[in-house]
Amino acid sequence: MKEPILEYRLRKGNDTFEAIYHYPNIELEQILARRECEFFVKEGVTYRQLSSAIEGNQFILYVEVYEEEPVKDPLFPPEGLILEIRELNLRNNNPVLKIEHHDHHLDILSVIGSIYYYIDGEEWERDSAEIDEDRYVYIVYVKATGYKLEEERR
Repeated sequence: MKEPILEYRLRKGNDTFEAIYHYPNIELEQILARRECEFFVKEGVTYRQLSSAIEGNQFILYVEVYEEEPVKDPLFPPEGLILEIRELNLRNNNPVLKIEHHDHHLDILSVIGSIYYYIDGEEWERDSAEIDEDRYVYIVYVKATGYKLEEERR
């Protein structure tokens, strides 16, 4: 198989899509981590993933515009990969519960592909995930289940 390529395609009409971002020379692990994200942020625009496909060595993510915000000043890319776990709470601006640093996209994929997370003995359920290219970060949005781990209850 040739080197994988990732392409984002934007819905333009009922059944028409236009290629908007093209990523040649991208590792498969990053493509899979991105495919697990329901949302994609780039240049101030948040896109919502509609579906995905594979055409030969090309991985395609079909998206629609979800919301637009003014473009912020660009950040310098951090060392390694950052994953924020945030409580899904729009009223409180989705507060950060935990920040993790990873070396590989496969590590990111193993976290964002999970349904349940445990932070300080509390269980959280995944709502959605996002790759924010403007901030160079992956984000998982979670909601509290109210469950606490047994060993933490004692």
